[in-house]
Amino acid sequence: MAPNWLNPREDRAWRAFVYANYQLVAHLNRGLQKSGLSGADYAVLAVLSEHDGDRIPARDLCNALGWEKSRLSHQLRRMQKDGLISREPNPDDARSTMVCLLPAGRAAIEKAAPRHAEDVRRNFVDLLTPAELDLLATLNERIQRHVATHHDSPDEDGPL
Repeated sequence: MAPNWLNPREDRAWRAFVYANYQLVAHLNRGLQKSGLSGADYAVLAVLSEHDGDRIPARDLCNALGWEKSRLSHQLRRMQKDGLISREPNPDDARSTMVCLLPAGRAAIEKAAPRHAEDVRRNFVDLLTPAELDLLATLNERIQRHVATHHDSPDEDGPL
């Protein structure tokens, strides 16, 4: 069976989506580096700082970020070494670990967040109308739901 290649309209939409995301994330990560954080550091700290008690089970953090367990483990090891977070046994589940935001991590996210929010606003939010923001959110949520429910299908796997 011949490949079902993308037509020009489909290819344009796909490439624009992928490249815009790549360029925006790279730009935002460069901005975060000026605050001394990587994009991954910021993602972890943002989830922790929004969670009650500044702590969350590692499994829940992994799910919130959509990361593989090994990626999270490596990231947390580095952040623990940098004094941003700690890991401790989960009192409710001896098989799991709690990830805890330390004062240095709180200070780092509080320093980086205002500049990051302004960067997101300037390079994303302000470029779109409220209706476009709603449409973009709806479309991306549709993609997320589809991928989440079909990610194990062998027909869906493969290179970009």
